[in-house]
Amino acid sequence: MSGGPPVRVSIESSCEKQVQEVALDGTETYVPPLSMSQNLAKLAQRIDFSQGSDSEEDGGAEGEPRDREWVKQEQEEEEGTVKFQPSLWPWDSVRNNLRSALTEMCVLHDVLSVVKEKKYMVLDPVSQDPTAGKMPQVFQLISKKRSLATASQLLLKGAEKLTKSVAETQENRRQRDFNAELLRLRSQWKLRKVGDKILGDLTYRSAGSLFPHHGTFEVIKNTDIDLDKKIPEDYCPLDVQIPSDLEGSAYIKVSIQKQAPDIGDLGTVNLFRRALKNKVGTQLWHVKLEAAQNVLLCKEIFAQLSREAVQIKSQIPHIVVKNQIISQLFPGLQLSVSLCHSTGERKNSRASPENPKPDNHLYVLEHNLHQLMREFHKQQVSTVMMPHPSSAPFGHKRLRLAGPMAYDKTEIANLQQTEGLLEKIIKQAKHIFLRRRTARTIDSLASRIEDPQIQAHWSNINDVYESSVKVLITSQGYEQICKSIQLQLNIGVEQIRVVHRDGRVVTLSHQEQELQDFLLSQMSQHQVHAVQQLAKVMGWHVLSFSNHVGLGPVESIGNASAITVASPSGEYAISVRNGPESGCKVLVQFPRSQTKDLPKSDAIQDAKWSHLRGPNKEVHWSKMEGRNFVYKMELLMAALTPCP
Repeated sequence: MSGGPPVRVSIESSCEKQVQEVALDGTETYVPPLSMSQNLAKLAQRIDFSQGSDSEEDGGAEGEPRDREWVKQEQEEEEGTVKFQPSLWPWDSVRNNLRSALTEMCVLHDVLSVVKEKKYMVLDPVSQDPTAGKMPQVFQLISKKRSLATASQLLLKGAEKLTKSVAETQENRRQRDFNAELLRLRSQWKLRKVGDKILGDLTYRSAGSLFPHHGTFEVIKNTDIDLDKKIPEDYCPLDVQIPSDLEGSAYIKVSIQKQAPDIGDLGTVNLFRRALKNKVGTQLWHVKLEAAQNVLLCKEIFAQLSREAVQIKSQIPHIVVKNQIISQLFPGLQLSVSLCHSTGERKNSRASPENPKPDNHLYVLEHNLHQLMREFHKQQVSTVMMPHPSSAPFGHKRLRLAGPMAYDKTEIANLQQTEGLLEKIIKQAKHIFLRRRTARTIDSLASRIEDPQIQAHWSNINDVYESSVKVLITSQGYEQICKSIQLQLNIGVEQIRVVHRDGRVVTLSHQEQELQDFLLSQMSQHQVHAVQQLAKVMGWHVLSFSNHVGLGPVESIGNASAITVASPSGEYAISVRNGPESGCKVLVQFPRSQTKDLPKSDAIQDAKWSHLRGPNKEVHWSKMEGRNFVYKMELLMAALTPCP
């Protein structure tokens, strides 16, 4: 084969992919094959363009025939190898680009020099037909007018399209805002779709209300705003329409006042409070719905109270006049419950008086009315119970037990008796009035009487029908030894229970004078108890003590108290009588030996009888020095006690 002609053999690369990486678990990662563009770029890099151009230049310069190239190619083919000369250095492509850019700049420089210097080429204007330029001015004006009309039409069409696009954008934005507000409204209020309308519910039916008011409001889209003008900051795309009888604001006014001389003096209560400012960030529809729901709740409360006032049978009937309910609390005192509703359309027709009356509105009772109404709603929801067993009738559990327990008519009637809203609020009003009167009585005595001192400690934990106050009667500077009078006053609905320190219980009525007289008598007894405690400290002996003295003038308030104490040696004795009305009277008994004006008696011959005490002498108590009664008594005892 060595002597034969050469044979061309085509050698192709294997189809197997090169292995790029072998993982630890034996997984092989292959090099992805080149795409067509990548393969073309790879082949183009192997071509030596400079070698081909140099060979052509050499051939043109020397004038050699092209047969030499074919001979060279044949020789290379005979050798069976194909030689590729890669680029000599990495900046070869940059050099080629710079060379082409230099060529283009040179061409541009030549063109500009030709045009500017006018040495090589001259530009002459094109000759025009002189007859074509001679057009009548009328035609020129018409053509200009048509051109301006066409341009104006184009501008108007563009402006209309822009206006429509802006309006559509704003409408879409308003629609999106409306949907967002509607979603927010739906998250807070109950809504339903009726036809093409969106209706909402303001009532408390879901909470157990039985008030027969529809309480429906309608959700509408706010279209009162002009799109051409600037949109205000408080603009809301959603608005609500509420019933006319629920517009404005309302509240329940509860007050305790003196009884009116004539029923004709009662009329429609027209009291308006200042409207509260809306909170920042609160939507207008939310404020309107809350106000309308409050008006509806106030009307429901007043309707329930009016119904109970007519149905309840009491000794003094309740009066319902227009928007006011009058109930008798105590003699000469009445409870007034009024519905004050302001629609906001009309202003106050009557001018405010120069000296307005003080606001006697009991906000606590108004709050309690709302709370009682919600408890009533809760009872209406929770009273419906499934019967146990299933064959029993619906109703309360106690009524279902009436048959098996053999309840009679009286017991069943007692089970069905429930206290109404009006009765509860009347009880609370009585308790509030009695508590205020008690506090006023104690404060008046404390400010009027300096000796002894009276202190009141009110309990922070009270009930709506009962409160308690601890009353301490002390003397200034002797609080540690004078603790005998400690009273616990339990203020109820119509009476006051007084619990003494020793456990005795005294029941007082609602009369203010009765409580005042009782406290005055206790303050009078405190002075006598203070003398008793002081005698023990000073070493004196108590000879007699009585809280209720039967001798002397009769007191119009309570009874007088008295005590007699003797000195440690027994020579002197002090007698104290203290009454709530008569005041204090102090007598001192001296020994007979110190009494000079004592008449001599023939019956007493023995000298031992001279050691007995003589007659009593009254002390001018107002002229003694001392800041209070106990301090004066201490000075008197110290003066009568002999020095050791």
